[in-house]
Amino acid sequence: MVDYSKWTNIEISDDEDDTHPNIDTPSLFRWRHQARLERMAEMEHEKDELNKAKQSYQARLMDVKERLKNKEGKENELEKELEKIEKEGKDLDRREEELAKKEKKTPWNVDTISKPGFEKTMFNKQPARKNDENLTEEEREERLKRFVKENEKLCKEYGMLRKYEDSKRFLQNHLDLVCDDTSNYLVIWSINLEMEEKHDLMAHVAHQCICLQYILELGKQLDVDPRACVGSFFSKIQNCMPEYRHQFESEIEAFKERIKKRAEEKIEEAIVESEAERKSRLGPGGLDPVEVFDELPDELKKCFETRDTELLQKTIASMEVDVATYHMKRCVDSGLWVPNAAESLLNEDTDEIKLGSKNIETEESTNCESNPNNLD
Repeated sequence: MVDYSKWTNIEISDDEDDTHPNIDTPSLFRWRHQARLERMAEMEHEKDELNKAKQSYQARLMDVKERLKNKEGKENELEKELEKIEKEGKDLDRREEELAKKEKKTPWNVDTISKPGFEKTMFNKQPARKNDENLTEEEREERLKRFVKENEKLCKEYGMLRKYEDSKRFLQNHLDLVCDDTSNYLVIWSINLEMEEKHDLMAHVAHQCICLQYILELGKQLDVDPRACVGSFFSKIQNCMPEYRHQFESEIEAFKERIKKRAEEKIEEAIVESEAERKSRLGPGGLDPVEVFDELPDELKKCFETRDTELLQKTIASMEVDVATYHMKRCVDSGLWVPNAAESLLNEDTDEIKLGSKNIETEESTNCESNPNNLD
């Protein structure tokens, strides 16, 4: 005998209802349909939140069990934490059962009674970005500067660790470091170390950086907070299959090659920029004032630093003629010293005063000729 009971709990189509003549039927149907869609969306939201909570629970449960197994930390505290997490798991199971009952009692409707067998939807736009991806470059830079100012010492301490157990314990004690900002700082630090030709230290910091990036990626894959994946990653990397270890080490080597390439590019950019700056400050004789100043005797340097003209004259008079002539000529060619600058400036001012007086006299004569009544 066929059981038709499942068809008794169905919301009939909106357009099959008879409504009062005074009621706007299309508006009523739209309102019913909108209310039903909102209830369905709320149900889906509850499912998503529950799934995320379960994933986070599983990651934290695995982490605490690993720490208990390896005897990391105080056993009493770990057992209390495990008991608390298991209690949360029971609450999640209860929520899941209640949600399943609620979903079972929900009537079928035109939107849920059937689904298309084949469906393909294409959008000519990029998927919505996460909130942290909506930041502008200026906001990202400002956030990184603020993070480095507050955590630079801890980031360097993590970057210098060598054992997996030490790195794991350190990150678990400083969970705020499990973020993209720490990864970005380690990348910049690795580039600077390579530019300073500290290759071994760069390689070590690069290893620590890749460890952190794997943790962040694991959090994205599980759709959980990456801070809950610290223990899982280090347990996995310490007891992994040879294929996984080979992949991990290959990623480190590729990262180091990118660091070396970027360091070379930055060195070349610095050389080009330095050369352009040097050319921009060349004096009339084609010499660099910075280089000329560095090669001056200490007594002449003191004269230019203090800008004492009298001291400069006395110092030159006390030096050998050839030496004084050589250095002063280089100062002139580099623009470090402009001879007769004061006299030239005075002559220019005097010429302007004379020219101004002449213009005034001419203007007064013109006014007198054009207005003879002014003579009275």
